[in-house]
Amino acid sequence: MTSNVIEVRKAGDGKIKQLVQVNANSFYADEPDPVGDGQGPNPHDLLDAALGVCTAMTVMMVAQRKKWPLDDVRVEITHEEDDANYKMLRKIELVGQQLTAEQRVYLLGIANKCPIHKALHKKFEIVDTVVG
Repeated sequence: MTSNVIEVRKAGDGKIKQLVQVNANSFYADEPDPVGDGQGPNPHDLLDAALGVCTAMTVMMVAQRKKWPLDDVRVEITHEEDDANYKMLRKIELVGQQLTAEQRVYLLGIANKCPIHKALHKKFEIVDTVVG
């Protein structure tokens, strides 16, 4: 499976602010003051957000496919880290008063099947090429 090409380059303004381009979409990433100017999420925030977004989308897609009465999926991600570990803490809220207890259990199980959750449990290999 291939992915989109994501291009990252220094933004025209800011100390270290980066412009991130993904196909036709773009956004900024930055670090808080004093390192950066706080004009976008930092890299750890982006990683945490990827898990949150993927979780919500995966659960919502399954509920829609099954025509279950899920109104919203709200995900809160925080993390703890030290020199040896990076622990992501995920809180999932299923909004839908008509959901049965069985449907809620099923959907919470689906959360662990989102592609980012799966990727974070694999061994990563980063292959670098330096140009210029």
